[in-house]
Amino acid sequence: MKDATAMTKAAVLGAGTMGHGIAQVCAQAGLEVRLFDLAEEPLRKGLEAIRSMLDKGVEKGKMAAADADAAFARLRGCNSLEEACAGCDLVIEAVPEKLELKRQVFAAVEGMVGREAMLATNTSSLSIGAIAEVLERPERFLGLHFFNPVPLMALLEIVTGERTAPAAAETARALGVRLGKQPIVVRDAPGFASSRLGLALGLEAIRMVEQGVASAADIDRAMELGYRHPMGPLKLTDLIGLDVRLGIAEYLASQLGPSFEPPQLLRQMVQDGRLGKKAGRGFYDW
Repeated sequence: MKDATAMTKAAVLGAGTMGHGIAQVCAQAGLEVRLFDLAEEPLRKGLEAIRSMLDKGVEKGKMAAADADAAFARLRGCNSLEEACAGCDLVIEAVPEKLELKRQVFAAVEGMVGREAMLATNTSSLSIGAIAEVLERPERFLGLHFFNPVPLMALLEIVTGERTAPAAAETARALGVRLGKQPIVVRDAPGFASSRLGLALGLEAIRMVEQGVASAADIDRAMELGYRHPMGPLKLTDLIGLDVRLGIAEYLASQLGPSFEPPQLLRQMVQDGRLGKKAGRGFYDW
């Protein structure tokens, strides 16, 4: 496996919110990036979102216009998985949180890249070991859990499976630094560190709304002002997506027990299409 500083080409699989954010930080770090999606429309929207985010960085004085243009020039959209992965030193998967889908992706990808390429999933809760079961070389596979919005959030959670090689974890840590992140390393356990803790707080906040303890705004304000959280747990749930939170909660409940059982209010809001910011309405109106 190449040293993180020697990596030159990356593929990011999935052009949604997380995928295009990951592609952006990789391009800003000097990597040639192929952003893959099966459909043309999400690919177009993903590239437009990257261009917009780079332009905002220039407007706010956080980067030079020439650097933004150079980063965008290192990006290319692909509808062919084989074309996206060819010659890559790094492949980061950011498709929806469905175990079988991720397994199918990596079963296909492994034969498209060289033996030294690092393979990573951006899953926020699924088992690294379960995904790696389809791989012939699981020692080069791990989790790279980024946070939304990727270009602005400092944390990178590196998740190591039982068969992940120590050298792969060290390379991932160095890669995180290259991408401008502050990496932490956790072992493959349900919810890892960040999702497990964040979900516990979010679910309890939803239960409090359900029980009429306080309004969503006041619950969030309590955590923002009393505990210095930059964003309250309910506003964060809106940003992440209530459907995403529901899926993670159902998975963790199956693995860790009833303390992670989703509140009925969360199920009802998802059923009603109140998915948060992306739908224009969740605990808040967006």
